[in-house]
Amino acid sequence: MSLRHRVGALGSTALSILRTRLEIFALEAGEQKASLIQLLALFAGALLFSTLAILVFSLWIALLFWPTEYRYWAIGILMAVYAVLAIVFSLRIVRRLTREPMPFAVTLDELGRDIQLLDRLRTDDEDA
Repeated sequence: MSLRHRVGALGSTALSILRTRLEIFALEAGEQKASLIQLLALFAGALLFSTLAILVFSLWIALLFWPTEYRYWAIGILMAVYAVLAIVFSLRIVRRLTREPMPFAVTLDELGRDIQLLDRLRTDDEDA
């Protein structure tokens, strides 16, 4: 087998591997994009309707206690409950962002395996 043929075959194999890795990356990027868009749409809807519900609920509680001397206590308790809920949700968001798997993990794993294979092949060639 000639050197030219070997170089051509090696180049073809390298391009095939690169193409496969790029296809995997494109698939993962598409999945991440679709997931992010869905998550943002759900978040926007939840935020809108929960804000409206909290507003109406707060107004209802304030009007319910307005004729009594406990109106300021009622408003203060509502504020404290909302602050605690905001902290709980913020902590859950931070925990989810730090514990989610890394995007494009499959692509990175495949590239890592490719590098290990090439290193093994290089050391085998040096030994022979």
